[in-house]
Amino acid sequence: MSRSCELTGKAVQSGNNVSHANNKTRRKFLPNLHAVTLISDALGQRYRLRVSAAALRTVEHRGGLDAFLLKASEKELSMRARLLKRQVAKKIAETAA
Repeated sequence: MSRSCELTGKAVQSGNNVSHANNKTRRKFLPNLHAVTLISDALGQRYRLRVSAAALRTVEHRGGLDAFLLKASEKELSMRARLLKRQVAKKIAETAA
């Protein structure tokens, strides 16, 4: 299981611990990931995703999982999220027609 957000693509970054004596040792900056269950209104199902805390706030701000996915770019979404985005877009197009 990779340490990256399925919705925003946030992943592990590397950097340095810098001591008072200016000694540098390598370290990792881990994203704040949580396993959450989000509900798709269009599909009427629950989906369990591993997302960062920042992504969870953004999902709520945009008005739910469907709105977030429709506005998100395909590059930063995981493969599961891309599939979910296509399903949501197809379902919304069917209901609009």
